[in-house]
Amino acid sequence: MNLVRLIRRLVPLLFLVALGWFLWKKVGPALDGLNPLVQEPRVTVTHNTVLTQVEALGKLELVRYRFKDVVEYKRANRITLLPDAKVALIVAGEATGCLDLRKIRPQDVVLEGDSVVRVFLPAPELCNFQVRHDQSRVFSTENGFFQDADLVDQGYKYAEAQVRTAALQSGILAETQRNAQQILVPLLHTLTGRRVVLGQRLELPTFGRKG
Repeated sequence: MNLVRLIRRLVPLLFLVALGWFLWKKVGPALDGLNPLVQEPRVTVTHNTVLTQVEALGKLELVRYRFKDVVEYKRANRITLLPDAKVALIVAGEATGCLDLRKIRPQDVVLEGDSVVRVFLPAPELCNFQVRHDQSRVFSTENGFFQDADLVDQGYKYAEAQVRTAALQSGILAETQRNAQQILVPLLHTLTGRRVVLGQRLELPTFGRKG
């Protein structure tokens, strides 16, 4: 009988505790917003953007070559008794061929009668070449002797030079010239209403810079 009375007395108390916990879960977050001691962290961002260079662009990109290669770069050790340092890189690179339209002079555009326009284009250029580091990785290094970072850097520089060489040997300048015909002839015909004849100015080709 005493156990029954005890349970009857505890039931209301447990109910009040459960009710209080439920209300606190519902109302507590709203009360935290009113508490001056509990505040959301405030984030302040300060930045100063400075314009450092303005470059006029007039290069028409006409072709892009992409390369994949495994490059092994070996460097002789200064100490003859030690083995050569080597790094193997899986390299992705790209090169872009373009025409610099800023080089077209007034005398390079010749009107022939009422139906023909003849345009002499500047030489095609290898306007940039680069290693895509986001798509390249180091496969292995050997005998770096705590100079792995420098060895990898030299390996990537060598790979970048190879991208330029491979692009030129693959005929990127000739491909740029062919694409210029395909793109510029219909464009100029639409603008002028004349038959368009493209010619090539006699000058040495430009090999551009790395990207």
